[in-house]
Amino acid sequence: MTTKLYSPPPHSDQLVVSFPAEHVLMLTLNRPKSRNAMTPQMQKDLEWVLDWFNEESGLWVVIITGAGKLFCAGADLVEWNKDQQRGKSEEQERVAANRNGFGSISRRQLIKPIIAAVNGGAHGGGTEIVLNCDIVVAGEDAKFALPEVKRGVVAAAGGIPRLSHIAGHHLAAEMLLTGKTVSSVDAHRRFGFVNSVVPASQVVPEAIRFAKSIVANSPDAVQCTKHALLLSQNLSSEEAFMNSMFSPESSRVYKGENIKEGLKAFTEKRSPAWKSPAKL
Repeated sequence: MTTKLYSPPPHSDQLVVSFPAEHVLMLTLNRPKSRNAMTPQMQKDLEWVLDWFNEESGLWVVIITGAGKLFCAGADLVEWNKDQQRGKSEEQERVAANRNGFGSISRRQLIKPIIAAVNGGAHGGGTEIVLNCDIVVAGEDAKFALPEVKRGVVAAAGGIPRLSHIAGHHLAAEMLLTGKTVSSVDAHRRFGFVNSVVPASQVVPEAIRFAKSIVANSPDAVQCTKHALLLSQNLSSEEAFMNSMFSPESSRVYKGENIKEGLKAFTEKRSPAWKSPAKL
């Protein structure tokens, strides 16, 4: 358990903030009776806490999970229906202006690793959140869907390009154009966006094990590597290489203290003692 006391920003009880291991933050979506459907308040909570996490040098990895039987059911369609029926149609402007996407996660370009611990499953925007995570652990009974076309809407919060990039055009089309539900096993073996499938009781412990294996490495190197992965989503191999090599993240790696510690620890045949990264 972490020995440092952190002070996250104020947030509602729709989000539970905890610290399950050294350098690890865990955020639990906490509307189990509503299947953790996203609300404006939960979105704000996530935005405030993730912005704080991004600046907190002592926290290196975040785990996202859901309370109860489902990770996240997506948008609150009941409220959305009320808006549409009374003629309120501002989706294009609202979605485009939301720089971090659904739940302040689905389009967030965060250089710190994000792990999804998916209990039960994820639908709609919940699946779009999962697709923007770096590592996904799912329960054996978890199911995933992007069913927007069944409701006359679109998976517009970043899910379409992310799934196409991960699964390829044909598998992405199968899931997006039919709105079908897929099992965690298919999400792992066919579609490729789930890393590990475990018994339901082991979803969070497995996510914490992944987090611990990440924080055992240099946080400077991990964040530089994550930045390079983000660049590779939108740039050619050569452009991604050059942008990464001369980035602030790369300079911090090669001119910082952790590279010296890592190499010295190797020569001395001991485990390195990493320091929190300097602010960029």
